[in-house]
Amino acid sequence: MAGDLFSRSLSKVRALMSGAQARVRAPSERDIERIRQQLQECAESRGGEVSTRQRAARLAETYLRLNDDGRRAILRMIALEFGPDPARVADAHRAYQKAVGSDRQWDAEADLRAAMRSRRLRILTQFNAIPQGVKFLVDLRADLLRYLADDPLLKPLDRELEGRLSAWFDVGFLELQRITWQSPAALLEKLVEYEAVHEIRSWDDLKNRLDSDRRCYAFFHPRMPLEPLIFVQVALVDELADNVQKLLDIEAPLADADRASTAIFYSITSTQEGLRGVSFGNFLLKRVVDDLQRDFPRLKAYSTLSPIPGLVRWASRNPAECAQILAGADWKKLAAAGIDGPDSPHLQALLGGASDWVRNPALARAFREPLQRLAAHYLVNAKRDDKPVDPVARFHLGNGARIERLNWLADTSQKGLGQSWGMMVNYLYDPDRIEANLEAFAAEGRIDAAAAVRRQARA
Repeated sequence: MAGDLFSRSLSKVRALMSGAQARVRAPSERDIERIRQQLQECAESRGGEVSTRQRAARLAETYLRLNDDGRRAILRMIALEFGPDPARVADAHRAYQKAVGSDRQWDAEADLRAAMRSRRLRILTQFNAIPQGVKFLVDLRADLLRYLADDPLLKPLDRELEGRLSAWFDVGFLELQRITWQSPAALLEKLVEYEAVHEIRSWDDLKNRLDSDRRCYAFFHPRMPLEPLIFVQVALVDELADNVQKLLDIEAPLADADRASTAIFYSITSTQEGLRGVSFGNFLLKRVVDDLQRDFPRLKAYSTLSPIPGLVRWASRNPAECAQILAGADWKKLAAAGIDGPDSPHLQALLGGASDWVRNPALARAFREPLQRLAAHYLVNAKRDDKPVDPVARFHLGNGARIERLNWLADTSQKGLGQSWGMMVNYLYDPDRIEANLEAFAAEGRIDAAAAVRRQARA
């Protein structure tokens, strides 16, 4: 009988996790008290393994049925009512201070460590006992991150959960898998759902991205076998790619992968918001490069064709800085195209993200050099806390890449024009320079950039 109840409870959790049933209500006062009691039982680890699994399954089911207010209430309860006992920590610390230098020191240290261990962790760890429990905790942290801005008292819970997820998702536990057209349909659907850089518009589009001249790799966790944590899409080509429309053209002829000289990483997508701050993207690229080197010994270059997602937003917030970067020759060209100064409505609209200029050949020609100069300045010089403002630049430069080349009108989709005036950038991964670049960037914030990009940034 108990086994049947347990199985039914787990089935409900699976259905709720898969979205088969929606959250339905806010909790009543009675619900809150019942949940508090269940959390207390979790914190005290009452009962055996079966009781632990049943309790965790019931809590997960309750949580998943609640609306945002209800979920926030449970998380606040865990954060505020189940931390370490301050009095016990103070007693253990005094005992440790007295024991330093004596035979009791190491036992006192262990007692202090036990006193500081939060009951929140005991509660969170018990969800590991249920199927999809790890995925439940990842999604729970995604909720937590949404609430943090308005509720800083949740921060201790977030720190503890992030630390626990970092341990559970250590790169040593992750599995690198290649995704192909023969992969399970459920996994291919996840690929379409999660792709965040270049939208997958159809099954033909997806099939093209998984063809013989392409590769797609993803990291998986053993407890989340059909949930890619991060994936990278690769094109095997003859030269550095400068246009994503051409790269994704489903009508383009199939290339001979065995004769390719360049691997282009054109999309890297992290899929789990709840794993923010848990870093494994750099390990993914290193593993993929090793895999490609083994399968395609002719490959000589490993590069990205990357978006510049923060460029237009930065320009709109720094119009005076942008105007100063434009040279006298730029203003002459812009004047000839009908833009008579920094206050020109056309220029203000451009800095604000307007895209209609791309259909005007005269404006496009006039904008090319100054906008490329702005992009180079943004990538090389725009910093926050001594690191690049742009998140994609921060990722690749932090992994040891070099800014190799800016590509004009490389992405003329609405998204591409709106975020970077259609420009994209190649980050080059040179195996002989990766480690030196990584160390220089981490220690000094030093950015490696090709000479042409540096000249544009200085100008």
